[in-house]
Amino acid sequence: MGDWAHGLLGCFDDMGTCIIAYIVPCVTFGQNAEAAGTASSCMIGGLLFFVPIVNLICWVQTRGAIREQHGIEGSLISDLLAICCCPLCAIVQEAQQVKEGGGISRA
Repeated sequence: MGDWAHGLLGCFDDMGTCIIAYIVPCVTFGQNAEAAGTASSCMIGGLLFFVPIVNLICWVQTRGAIREQHGIEGSLISDLLAICCCPLCAIVQEAQQVKEGGGISRA
């Protein structure tokens, strides 16, 4: 098991992703969900961002899928803590992982 390519507070490691995520987080959320396979398209994932409770469920699934498929240590609790304590940092961390990992690698 490994670690995330960037830490939770490594938002500024990729300024482009960071700026997009902070201005329109729904776009990055949708891209992450599509890359992880938890949403059929970026647009659907982006729309789910605005639906309370559903967004949290989708986000936990997306973060878990990215973790699992990249062999990253963690759990549902650690995902929930990251999402609830620093949501924009979590979105950027996921996007950076997907981007640097060349998409989701199937193990």
